[in-house]
Amino acid sequence: MRELEHIYLAYKKAKNNRLNCVLATVVHVEGSSYRRAGARMLVDELGQMTGAISGGCLEGDALRKSLHALHQNRNKLITYDTSDESDAIVGAQLGCNGIIQILFEPIDYNNPENPVELLKEVLQNNNNSVLVSLFNLQKNQVQIGTSLLFNIGGKTLGDGRSTEFLQKIKSDAKFALSAHKSCFRTYRSKKGELQAFFQFVPQPIHLVIVGAGNDAQILASMADSLGWNISVIDGRATHANKERFLGSCQVVVTEPEKALEALDINDNTVFVLMTHNYKYDLAILELLLLRESLLYIGILGPKKKYKRMLEDMAEKGIHPSAEQKNRIYAPIGLDLNSETPAEIALSILSEIQKVFCDSSADHLRDKLNRIHVDEPSEFQLVQLENQ
Repeated sequence: MRELEHIYLAYKKAKNNRLNCVLATVVHVEGSSYRRAGARMLVDELGQMTGAISGGCLEGDALRKSLHALHQNRNKLITYDTSDESDAIVGAQLGCNGIIQILFEPIDYNNPENPVELLKEVLQNNNNSVLVSLFNLQKNQVQIGTSLLFNIGGKTLGDGRSTEFLQKIKSDAKFALSAHKSCFRTYRSKKGELQAFFQFVPQPIHLVIVGAGNDAQILASMADSLGWNISVIDGRATHANKERFLGSCQVVVTEPEKALEALDINDNTVFVLMTHNYKYDLAILELLLLRESLLYIGILGPKKKYKRMLEDMAEKGIHPSAEQKNRIYAPIGLDLNSETPAEIALSILSEIQKVFCDSSADHLRDKLNRIHVDEPSEFQLVQLENQ
């Protein structure tokens, strides 16, 4: 999500400076590649690039293709075959063994629903979204581009084309939203075929740090670099203030009983209890147990602290169920032999990422399959009867 923010800021700057620009989007990958479908890069007419579509190997040629699309003022689809070692542009330089389709779209500032404006809507939306990019794998065909946006609230933006086509797209967008995964479709009609990339764009993780100590500052800074939303809660105004935390952080000074009232809590919200104040952490934990949607509650400290919490809650008649205990991570973090605050923060963030991605966190070298084995690559055929 942070990359999308940088792209939108670069777009605003280019627009203010009256510089034309092109959005390059990876719309399909077959095989292996450094970046997956959905990676983007903005290129202005001076050659300034924001974002990335590869590990740096494709950017040079993509810059030339972007300026060419800008000169012609029309969308272009370019295929890179990184498995072809005879390709003078890529081939042996990558070794990824993948076929990558990249869509280049000159941006029309007069269109309030141009591709980057749709990205802006994704950034400002509080729900998961699906972006739809329409393209054609056949050469010399019109490339429609990134033209539709759907979110969980039912909002639809962009050019829907025909009624039947729009209904089919809406149905597939709903599937992507409910399945929390991207997908590809081929729409076939009497006029030919058209491919679509449905990119599921989840809202970033909302990290709530309960505690505003020096270690919380480091955790917040590292989480910000991941593009997560961050809230910091503490009862001490001397610690919980804007001077000590990034400007993007929501900082709340409150008693534990009122802490959750100031937060927008959803399925992407996680809590880390690290006030170093046992009673404050315990009070927050008791409130969090009532929130069934929370996937992760981490508690800093040794196991004996968590055991004491369970005993104290039991005396109050609070007995967490097995399902509730399964959402509590205490002691917090992965076993990285962490010692310093930065190392501990890395351990915590890694564990949260593991939980949200439902990942094993094993060594990639030990995987027998591709890294992104569940990444969709096949185009599912959809027949349009009345087109």
